[in-house]
Amino acid sequence: MPDNLKLYYSIKEVSEIIGVNESTLRFWEKEFPRLKPRKGSRGIRKYQAEDIELLKQIHFLVKEQGLTLPGARERLKEEKRERTEKNFYLIERLKAVREKLADMRDALDKIDPSTSVH
Repeated sequence: MPDNLKLYYSIKEVSEIIGVNESTLRFWEKEFPRLKPRKGSRGIRKYQAEDIELLKQIHFLVKEQGLTLPGARERLKEEKRERTEKNFYLIERLKAVREKLADMRDALDKIDPSTSVH
């Protein structure tokens, strides 16, 4: 999750956050008109938190839902955007809950390893 105190992120940082290579990010810029990171005078991309959230949604649609790029583009259109965002954030919350439950299970295992359930 990006640090909310930081205004801009490099393409390398965003690549690590999203889990795709830098060339994929550059390609997605061409395929998704809403994705417009700022560029400095030397053409260096500066991604903001909103760009990263959009990239997470694109990644979710393409890599996890298996949509084609045109399908993901269509899903992100304004009339479908709200539903896509809701599903995306719901899944993100569920992943966080799963992680917390796993941490709790691990903590319980440390207290009494004989009760391990996995």
